[in-house]
Amino acid sequence: MIVQLHSRHVDIDQEFREAAESKIAHAARFFEGTGDADVELSEEQNPRLAPEKYRVEITCRAGGHLVRVESASSTPMAALDLAVDRFEKQLRRLRDRMVQRSRQPRQDKSDTPATGDQIEPEIVRVKQFQLKPMTPEEAILQLDMLGHEFFYFRNADTDLDSVLYRRRDGAYGLIEPR
Repeated sequence: MIVQLHSRHVDIDQEFREAAESKIAHAARFFEGTGDADVELSEEQNPRLAPEKYRVEITCRAGGHLVRVESASSTPMAALDLAVDRFEKQLRRLRDRMVQRSRQPRQDKSDTPATGDQIEPEIVRVKQFQLKPMTPEEAILQLDMLGHEFFYFRNADTDLDSVLYRRRDGAYGLIEPR
């Protein structure tokens, strides 16, 4: 396995490089054909983020899936250890899901042609609602009241259909067509 290291705002020393290569190779022992791993170490410049000053992201292809983890800590080695633990856990879960899926009997649908291992997506529920024009601020209130992760609405300011979503950092994002 080849481990490619990148950095932003910080220099990677030889000790970190060797530790990253050995720990990631050890964690990737669950899959025979695990692809190259991409590791990015970055340092936050904001002094308020001192407990999470160093961030490590690991991205790798395994079993035909993309596995990506990230972690942050006060030292590069601690961030690497956390990221490798999460990486190993994700690989274990992926392997277990793949083994479980291979052990289940395939459903035979005689009325449809065989499509190999691909499972046709199925719509299990259709929801209809009245699309009322509202501002993005009103959409945020609706999103919070409903407790959903996204909200589809017609933007009263632009008269376009829009999607409002909650980001991982707690802020909101707005998707609009051009």
